[in-house]
Amino acid sequence: MEQLREEDQVSMTIENPEMLLSSDSEAESSSNPRLEHNFRLFKTNGMIKLEENNKEHGLIKSGFITCMGPLAKQVEVVAIHKNSCSTLLGKARLEAFRIFSEAVREKCNGNANIKYAWFGSSKEEIGNIISHGFSTTTEPKSGECFGIGVYLYPANFDGVLSAVEDENGLRHMLLCRVILGNTEEIAAGSTQSQPTSEEFDSGVDNIVAPTTYTIWASHMNSHIFPNFLVSFRCPNYLLGSSKIRKVPLKPTPRIKFPDLLRALSKFLHPSRMASISKYYEDFQRSKITKLVLVRKLRQIAGDTSLRAVMKLYPHK
Repeated sequence: MEQLREEDQVSMTIENPEMLLSSDSEAESSSNPRLEHNFRLFKTNGMIKLEENNKEHGLIKSGFITCMGPLAKQVEVVAIHKNSCSTLLGKARLEAFRIFSEAVREKCNGNANIKYAWFGSSKEEIGNIISHGFSTTTEPKSGECFGIGVYLYPANFDGVLSAVEDENGLRHMLLCRVILGNTEEIAAGSTQSQPTSEEFDSGVDNIVAPTTYTIWASHMNSHIFPNFLVSFRCPNYLLGSSKIRKVPLKPTPRIKFPDLLRALSKFLHPSRMASISKYYEDFQRSKITKLVLVRKLRQIAGDTSLRAVMKLYPHK
């Protein structure tokens, strides 16, 4: 099976829909007995602990710490577990995810828009998710509400406040595969709980450079597949500081398409810009919808480039 690629270690956004279920992951031979007891809840449900010299362990750890931004030096990754899908229920969930991936891919003209995303919560809730699946939808514990559903984040930094410290001072975040399909932008403060039409499959806070994914209750156990679990330490005083508190509350930047194209022209090859410009002209002539334009823009430019441009663009 395909391994986690080095170019994906920072953004944790992988376009290839194949699952990461390699057979070369082994449990760590020696570890802290107290921590092993802490992880028993995960291991009894098909999660296996990756060795520190495992390639996937290295890529995920590096990406996790890098994406923590100003908190990176204060974060300690203690353990990384991987979903082995060794139980009957685990195998069934994997097969269900693959079936829905194919269904959404067919519905969306060959692109199911499968991404990696982070989900943080308490150790107990994550244990229940691994055992039984998602059972509740909640509003985010920080920042603004973008509909009622399961919230996941392209960058772990945006969702770290949702990770609750356990009795051993550890926090836990799931790295999941998520079927986004056709996304629609959800207004801040919205209490929307389902797609506005059959055309859409999930919600985002910003259609061009999303920082929050909203998966509706009807899709939460078919469109989300927990792949890895990262357990880490982060000082409480940092999570309560302005370094992180201000990030979720920062208004989502908006940018007009002409301005976005000018900014992208500084980063993308002229051939890519020519393709984007053609689709923009088609949109102006009403040959394609805004949804199609945005989808093509994301396919050609890539979410990483778009997100970088949006962060540089001043909010107005």
